Amino acid sequence: MTKPLVALLSGAGISTDSGIPDYRGPDGLWRRDPQAEKLVTYEHYMGDPDVRRRSWRMRRENRMLRAEPNTAHRAVVELERSGVPVRVITQNVDGLHQLAGLPARKVLELHGSARSYVCTRCHVRGPMKDALARVEAGEDDPPCLECGGILKPATVMFGQRLDPVVLGEALAVTKACQVFVAVGTSLLVHPAAGLAGVAVDHGARLVVVNGEPTPYDEIADEVIREPIGTALPEVLRELAVGDGS
Repeated sequence: MTKPLVALLSGAGISTDSGIPDYRGPDGLWRRDPQAEKLVTYEHYMGDPDVRRRSWRMRRENRMLRAEPNTAHRAVVELERSGVPVRVITQNVDGLHQLAGLPARKVLELHGSARSYVCTRCHVRGPMKDALARVEAGEDDPPCLECGGILKPATVMFGQRLDPVVLGEALAVTKACQVFVAVGTSLLVHPAAGLAGVAVDHGARLVVVNGEPTPYDEIADEVIREPIGTALPEVLRELAVGDGS
């Protein structure tokens, strides 16, 4: 029997067990420090050197690049290795799905990656650890070594458009899947949030695994409020043995 294509939309909640705080939850970063949003807003970042310096300090102190995948990330890899066709669409920029062992070609990073930097002028890219080494060495706003332009993480900041190619691939996967699992996401940030509705419109079974209510709970086939680290592995095990259809 052909196994169903599973699309998994992951948000910040899947990575909290790895020590990476979410943004919009009760203890989320934006609620604790509203000013932090400026550090990832393109207009402020490009126009204010002080914002860039604070951003680089934040990245240097950030635990994200030192984080390790948790049981939820590993459960996705186990599902893929069981022979079930899996595609991950992630709102996260931490790269933990790939670090857990999921092939990079099966991960669509809607908001880019914090593990790389990009020059805003010549678009050269490189490992974020190289830019952070320069910050550690005393450069508080390291310019591009190729053209002198402003460097930023290879993430989509507020005020920037998503990569249309990545978004198009995510939409195609969503329309083709038989099961759509939204995990650790508030389903409030569009266009990513809208994928849940697209999946349902195209006949997919929708499963929502999240600590807080989402706008798509009413149309979901299953809503799970249990901790993600235990709930998601159970959901994916059922899919692996064919009980999730």
